[in-house]
Amino acid sequence: MSITSTASTPSFNAVSLRQDAGVIGLVGLAHMISHFSQLLLAPLFPWLKEEFAVSYAQLGFLMTIFFIVSCAVQALSGFWVDRFGPRPILFAGLSLLGVAAFGYSISTSYWMLAGFAVLAGVGNGVFHPVDYTLINRKVSAPRLGHAYSFHGISGSLGWALAPAMLVPLAIMFSWRVALMGAGTLAFVVLAVLMLNRSKFDLPAVAPKQADSEATTEGTFTFLRIPAVWMCFVFFFLYAVIISVVQAFAPEAARQLHGVPMTLAAMCLTVYMVCSAGGMVLGGFLASDPARCERVVGMAFGVAAGVALLIGFGPVPGLAVPALFGVMGFATGISGPSRDLLVKKSTPENATGRVYGIVYSGLDIGQALAPLFFGTLMDHGQYRGVWLGLVAAQGLLVLSAFNVRRVRRTALATMASA
Repeated sequence: MSITSTASTPSFNAVSLRQDAGVIGLVGLAHMISHFSQLLLAPLFPWLKEEFAVSYAQLGFLMTIFFIVSCAVQALSGFWVDRFGPRPILFAGLSLLGVAAFGYSISTSYWMLAGFAVLAGVGNGVFHPVDYTLINRKVSAPRLGHAYSFHGISGSLGWALAPAMLVPLAIMFSWRVALMGAGTLAFVVLAVLMLNRSKFDLPAVAPKQADSEATTEGTFTFLRIPAVWMCFVFFFLYAVIISVVQAFAPEAARQLHGVPMTLAAMCLTVYMVCSAGGMVLGGFLASDPARCERVVGMAFGVAAGVALLIGFGPVPGLAVPALFGVMGFATGISGPSRDLLVKKSTPENATGRVYGIVYSGLDIGQALAPLFFGTLMDHGQYRGVWLGLVAAQGLLVLSAFNVRRVRRTALATMASA
């Protein structure tokens, strides 16, 4: 009789956990740099305004350039990811963000900044197709919700890190040194990912399966799936909400309720921190794919109710940051289920393309929302800003359930055929 010892052999679940954790952690690290790079210029606007003798509108246009370019590249990069794999596209994107940060730091004119904003937009546009292809193809199904949760948290941390790092460096040294530091961080992360590049290899597709997919699924077939375009609309609305909260909602609340300046400045930080906490809970709720639409609907329903209260209720100024926290927590809960919503609408062989098109809605929303809501702010329509935020949240709830309806209709049609 022989005795087989398993003490030295790790269980499948332990191996799978290590593999999943490695992929999730590295993808989250890259996603953090993407969000970090979106806010390289905004915290430094006071320095840049003085250095280049330009208006805030001109500086804001640099962000518009960034997101328009990112939108176009995001739609295209999904095709590149499906064709060449995510690893070279990810490394190229991080490299471009690092080069753009150093480029900002040596700029001697406004138009040099604009040129490097184009380069940064190209680099930023690759991340969502890369990230979600890796997560959906490499992470085991029971941990997908947690993977989406960590991915969202890492993005929020990137947004929080940018001003926390750049402003102190600009105060202590200069805005150029701050941007050099940002570029250095991007290249350090790139080095970490390159040292772990084997974790970004995708499992090979069987030849017969590949041949079948090539003959039955055209490159652009996924564009005929109605649920894909409903997801695009969903993310456009989500981007409008994020843009309003980041740029205008704290000041609009301050004007409406007499919030002290220091507390108003805390509103966005409270929102982001609570959003990250909500994403942790949302990762557990997303463990059941069947309820993702309900989770999104209820979460944004709560967020819309809080926004309506801030915009039109008799709210004490001291309570406003706490209400931002509730709104952020509710929004964070929806994050993993939101990503699962897209996965359920994505053909297996078109992950990069679908996520590229769908997430380009984020860039379009972030490019257009400031134009509309900034005009409301310029005219003192502070309640209008909050009403617009409530409307976007309400439409987002409807679009989430419409995605489910469209997807079920398509499945019923296929079954009857």
